Amino acid sequence: MEDQIKQIAERLRGLREVLELSVEEITTECGIAHDEYVKAETGEHDISVSMLQTIARKYNIALDALMFGEEPKMSTYFVTRSGKGVSIERTKAYKYQSLASGFRNRNADPFIVTVEPKDESIPMNYNHHTGQEFNYVLEGKLLLSINGKELILNEGDSIFFDSKYPHGMKALDGQKVRFLAIIM
Repeated sequence: MEDQIKQIAERLRGLREVLELSVEEITTECGIAHDEYVKAETGEHDISVSMLQTIARKYNIALDALMFGEEPKMSTYFVTRSGKGVSIERTKAYKYQSLASGFRNRNADPFIVTVEPKDESIPMNYNHHTGQEFNYVLEGKLLLSINGKELILNEGDSIFFDSKYPHGMKALDGQKVRFLAIIM
């Protein structure tokens, strides 16, 4: 997990250097907090998918290139077999499995996200990004907070929301949660 975050950090730094941008330029152009970006580029801190997606969209590169170090190649279709999607663990609590990593120029990023239960005293981590998001709970019970409103989603429940609002997720009842997330 730490190695994966360090590899993403190296790709972030490499992209910035190739584009000949300063940290200030990339944070201003992408609307990312300076301290948050600096921590991401060092690899010493969790890197949110929303930050990576914002950067990928701004500079017209595939999200997969930042997350997994691979460029998508398919343009007609891409099949992901059960349990075979490229995955990354951002933290011990979150695992993202890409369901379309090989498809070029896609308009949405589908993932199976696994959220492990964590100590109730640990605060929820919030993200926000441009676009919209769809979540469908496959397994478990999920607490989803959107812009201060807390919702509980059970297996089979879904939600579609404007992802510019701060949102965070937490597994409930001491059990892991798996859900389909489509980020558009």
